Amino acid sequence: MMAKNLVQKILESHEAAGTRLSGHEIGIRIDHTLVHDNSGPTAYMLFEALGYERIKNALSICCIDHKTTQVGFENADDHRYLRGMSEKIGAVFSPAGNGICHQVYLERFAKPGITLLAADSHACTAGAIGALGVGVGGLDVAVAMGGGPYLLPVPKIININLVGELRPWVGAKDVILKILQMFSAHGNENAIFEFGGPGTATLTVPQRATIANMGAECGVISAIFPSDAQTLAFCQAQQRASDWQELLPDPKALYDDAVEIDLSRLEPLVAVPHRVDKVRKVRDLAGLPVDQVAIGTCTNAFHADLALVARMLKNRKLHPEVSLAIAPGSRQVLKTLAREGSLYDLVDFGARILEASCGFCIGACFSPPSEGVSVRTSNRNFLGRSGTKNAQVYLASPATAAASAITGRLTDPRQLDMEYPQEMIADQYPIDDSIFVRPDSDADAVVVVRGPNIKAPPLNEKLPPEMEAEVAIRVGDGITTNHILPGGRRNKYRANIPQYAHYVFESLDSNFHARAREIEARGLYSVIVGGEGYGEGSAREHAALCPMHLGVKAVIAKSFARMHRNNLVNFGIVPLIFEKTDDYSRIQKGDKLKFSGLRSSLSENGPIDVVNTSQNVSFRVKVSISPHQTAILLAGGAINLLKSGSRGLF
Repeated sequence: MMAKNLVQKILESHEAAGTRLSGHEIGIRIDHTLVHDNSGPTAYMLFEALGYERIKNALSICCIDHKTTQVGFENADDHRYLRGMSEKIGAVFSPAGNGICHQVYLERFAKPGITLLAADSHACTAGAIGALGVGVGGLDVAVAMGGGPYLLPVPKIININLVGELRPWVGAKDVILKILQMFSAHGNENAIFEFGGPGTATLTVPQRATIANMGAECGVISAIFPSDAQTLAFCQAQQRASDWQELLPDPKALYDDAVEIDLSRLEPLVAVPHRVDKVRKVRDLAGLPVDQVAIGTCTNAFHADLALVARMLKNRKLHPEVSLAIAPGSRQVLKTLAREGSLYDLVDFGARILEASCGFCIGACFSPPSEGVSVRTSNRNFLGRSGTKNAQVYLASPATAAASAITGRLTDPRQLDMEYPQEMIADQYPIDDSIFVRPDSDADAVVVVRGPNIKAPPLNEKLPPEMEAEVAIRVGDGITTNHILPGGRRNKYRANIPQYAHYVFESLDSNFHARAREIEARGLYSVIVGGEGYGEGSAREHAALCPMHLGVKAVIAKSFARMHRNNLVNFGIVPLIFEKTDDYSRIQKGDKLKFSGLRSSLSENGPIDVVNTSQNVSFRVKVSISPHQTAILLAGGAINLLKSGSRGLF
């Protein structure tokens, strides 16, 4: 029998009958699903639109963690709707204040060897405990909640062999920043990172969580660690040792590629603006004045992370020119810090204690000053994501962030006149599951309240055989979902697509909404033209759903990020790739494009001829999607395909 790696073991044990397609694609059964208050309203409304009534997978969870700063009625209405729907359809509801979905899930629900589908790009955090977590759009989650499989390309499995042991002042964030430096944020779309080697045994589950979480920044499908003695210790501390099982690769398991990282040779690193993979040594930038430090959110927000920070800051005072915020990952972490006195030390130093939420990471609070330098332990530093368009965000470890709060300058913590604090690992966490709202057994009695901001998502039309369109916008490389559709103060419209659509490309072209509507009024479709890595970043399906609502029928780019490409397909927008990248420079905003034989070319998986009638030139584009995705596009989106009765592989 052939030796198997971890990913192969999980995929084979979850393969849905009849879903392997020519060896290129596999459908897997989904054990758990996860949504939050940004993705949940749309996912739940799509669940309803598909005609489902009760959740069919083993566990579904909805966490309130993104829109907890409730200015106006919209967020509170969303939370009320999500609670009612969770009770009605059979999901566990985690209210505001309980913590960030990925951390709450890892603490209380994740199990080695299971599959998780989450409407959030950082689902791969579950890999810290040996679960296979995949981030997708809400429509894919809705299908999984209804019992359908999830289709993914047979992945390229990359073994990251860890040797050695981290030295004092070097943390898990430095490990993943090194990986980002090695792999970059592009070109890993169909890969899964599988960690192994003797160095892995030295990393705790909280450390693994930071590394697995930011696998999403490399663009991989997922990232996973083995389930071993460290995993057992974590499960025991969570008082759920019965959920643990050992899960290791077979000896001599094969991989598609492998790299080795010596943990003992790493040093403090930092990702500089505005790229997660633009990584430098902290010591090379030491002395940079810092305006703000933010520690926590869904990376580096476990007890061990914040206890280290508290011990570094104990009996010291915040630099007078710096503002410091701490966002614990969960209520459990906050209670643990309070119980041991670390919370007192943080407050005494001068830190502001934020709610256990995604707040500062998504630009919902604690935005930096104009052109301010903010050192953060979160996972993204995209331009404008912090809520301040011209802020300079640097990603670093908690130790580096705390050192910078002390000195007022970007500081390598090894240069502090301080002994490295002994790591504090809790043997038992304060367990309190009473805050979870379990689903109501009498679903018919549940009244779901829908506020005025909650609007049913729009549907698309069938893809036409020929298409005349106009280029509504032309953008460059590295366009993230945040560029396409902003978060922060606009998040409150996630459940209201007609309103949210007003802000498509707001940061790049404030007239996009009006232009798309004007193009539509002339009887044409809109086309977006992009560069490399179009749609990287979050799993924000609204970055496809809102353009679809505005009449966008295709995006032509040099390359696409995996999750965004899939979301485009799900909502009937054709993701086209330039056959010759030089053709990108020959298209301008306002050009008229004519697509010949669009449906037939897609059906035959052949190239598509496009005539730019404004420039009097022709070029070719292609698609890189599965036959199943082609069927979705031809139907005008996954909902149309499902409603037609052609359940196929769903």
